[in-house]
Amino acid sequence: MNMTAEKNAPAFDTSVTIAGVTLKNPVMTASGTFGSGAEYSEFVDLNKLGAVVTKGVANVPWPGNPTPRIAETHSGMLNAIGLQNPGIDLFCKRDIPYLKQFDTKIIVNVCGRSTEDYLEVVERLGNEPVDMLEINISCPNVKEGGIAFGQDPKAVEAITKAVKAKAKQPVIMKLSPNVTDITVMAKAAEAGGADAISLINTLTGMKIDINRQCFALANKTGGLSGPAIKPIAVRMVYQAANAVSIPVIGMGGIACAEDALEFILAGASAVSIGTANFFNPYAAEETVQGIEAYMREKKVARLTDLIGIVK
Repeated sequence: MNMTAEKNAPAFDTSVTIAGVTLKNPVMTASGTFGSGAEYSEFVDLNKLGAVVTKGVANVPWPGNPTPRIAETHSGMLNAIGLQNPGIDLFCKRDIPYLKQFDTKIIVNVCGRSTEDYLEVVERLGNEPVDMLEINISCPNVKEGGIAFGQDPKAVEAITKAVKAKAKQPVIMKLSPNVTDITVMAKAAEAGGADAISLINTLTGMKIDINRQCFALANKTGGLSGPAIKPIAVRMVYQAANAVSIPVIGMGGIACAEDALEFILAGASAVSIGTANFFNPYAAEETVQGIEAYMREKKVARLTDLIGIVK
């Protein structure tokens, strides 16, 4: 193509707006797979991403689970890291200033063991220059005997309501797929006032080492992620997007633009790339380019015209 033709080529608008926050494109990183961006900075130009979602941060440092805590599986991996993180104080001092250098939105993933834990972090982030909060409700609720907040619709609605009452930024509730009916949880988050929902988090799995005749993970079970879970994730995103009127952020096994587009056509307004970062650190940036190429090929002027068109 000559330069004149290139200048006259139609512009493609890849931007999406979620809860009043406009992302230049729908591609973000999934919490826990990208740290807070610094580890990937030599591979990925963070300015090219719609948003960076940080690793989960709690009110105090969490040591995480004992090792071994990662195991490979067919088309995926199991992890039982246990949300190891340095705590909100160090996060605010070190990670937010680092991310502010880049032209990308900052979404902070928040974890906790009680409602009070979550609220402490949410309040602390109120005056920090971050764009949205993603609340990880796959954490065990210690006061309710260890069942995850995200596995009981009443708990989902209650914690959403509590967080919304304190949050100064829009709130994304990250749903657990380890439930009978994802639409019930999506509706509970919406009823609690969530500005958006993200899904899916990891599926609970197990691996046994037959030679050592023991569990592959010290925790016995771990979260299954990677390409193995994508068909389940697409199905759940489709169900959730058709059950609520708030935006849905899709994730689960996305490794390339084709994967991302499946989620967008199913109803996701944006997508997060997680495990793929481990085997291809360029995955997020390549996905942005691939979506643009698809829009050119299909002559789609606005990405928003693709969201949820498969019914």
